Amino acid sequence: MPKYYEDKEDDGRACSGLREDFKACLLQHDCVVKEGKKPSECLKEGHCRSIQVAFFECKRSMLDTRSRFRGRKGE
Repeated sequence: MPKYYEDKEDDGRACSGLREDFKACLLQHDCVVKEGKKPSECLKEGHCRSIQVAFFECKRSMLDTRSRFRGRKGE
């Protein structure tokens, strides 16, 4: 289960849970661990794409004026 859903300390930044999951996904992926590539290279290959999109949506919802009523996505 992703860290986002577990109890964790709150660092106060927006989308912090998704940020941690995204970072963990990249650093634990076979592309980085076994092949020795950089995480940025693995991103270009499309690894951890679903978490990347969720993180992007969360960050984008911070700029959306409608989020005042709906709340941020992913939080």
